[in-house]
Amino acid sequence: MARGEDYFMKRSTERILTTHTGSLPRSPELAKALWERSPDLPRLADQAVHAVVARQLVTGLDVIIDGEQARVSYTNYVAERLTGFGGEGSYPKSADRADFPQFGAQYDANRVRPKPPLCIGPVALKDREAVHRDVAILKAALQGKQPADVFMTAPSPGQIARFLQDRYYHDHTRYIEALAEAMSYDYHAIAEAGFILQLDCPDLASGRNNVFADMSFGDYRMAIDQHVQVLNEATAGIPPEQLRMHICWGNYNGPHHLDVPLKDIVDIILRARPSAISFEAANPRHEHEWAIWKDIGLPEGKTLIPGMLDSTTSYVEHPELVAQRIGRFAEVVGRENVIAGVDCGFGTFAGGENVHAEIAWAKLRSLVEGAQIASQELFG
Repeated sequence: MARGEDYFMKRSTERILTTHTGSLPRSPELAKALWERSPDLPRLADQAVHAVVARQLVTGLDVIIDGEQARVSYTNYVAERLTGFGGEGSYPKSADRADFPQFGAQYDANRVRPKPPLCIGPVALKDREAVHRDVAILKAALQGKQPADVFMTAPSPGQIARFLQDRYYHDHTRYIEALAEAMSYDYHAIAEAGFILQLDCPDLASGRNNVFADMSFGDYRMAIDQHVQVLNEATAGIPPEQLRMHICWGNYNGPHHLDVPLKDIVDIILRARPSAISFEAANPRHEHEWAIWKDIGLPEGKTLIPGMLDSTTSYVEHPELVAQRIGRFAEVVGRENVIAGVDCGFGTFAGGENVHAEIAWAKLRSLVEGAQIASQELFG
């Protein structure tokens, strides 16, 4: 397949561009079909992608996606495309909830998430056509439409290992290298189709609160540095301008008081190949971290996609607040290096959204309006 050149990372050279993290709310009918693997799923998913593409553009978003409508979650779906997975595992427990056990028990009881499978055999690519089906549906939905950019998502090897726990390799390095080799096909297929590839990497930050919680800080940094190296190798050959990455501390409405500070891992994150970095910058635990960029500086060729909306609360942020948040980053790293984003996804797990669909779309409209205000102030 010839490399497409339709969508490469655009910068905010004339106005502040807007985007989000990827997943968007699914209809109850689609969520039920995803859980049950209904025969109606292909039809419902196709309709949902067309609808969500159109709604993003009507809302005014610039950099859009298929909304991950055909996936039950942003990570677990890969088990259907790779060999070696089966049974039922569990999600890693967040250390911050141990300090609030009653909250943790209540939260787990109310949360809807499909159980992740386990790695029980050799990992290899099984379904080479699945990614091409995703691409074809999105391309069909884009017919006659002209967004500024289009991206598709795929989880990093480290993130897959975080949710789909290893019971076969018994060696973390071997496991993530096998995942990287298997997922590299999808990574390159998305890029070759002409889309920007977003690599979902919550393992780098959120992992400190669960799978890496018992490590020394030094060992944890070594572990995520290895994750970045493996990711860089898996995406070799894809231009950095066609890559963006998302890091987060877990898209759940919890205490987060044990979250690793961004300043303690940002050097490793900046070693990743993607030219754009999407990260949390709106919620009460991480909004203050915009200030670290004063000291760090932004390496040439990098773009920031800071979250301007908290994806775990039903408060609809005021556009003026969004504009203020954009302005902080623009002042520090330059307006052309900022794209306004969202802390995390609004549809991380099908049927288990933190924010109701009606409110999620209202928040996204506020993002657009805030970017318009910021653009008037920054560009005149």
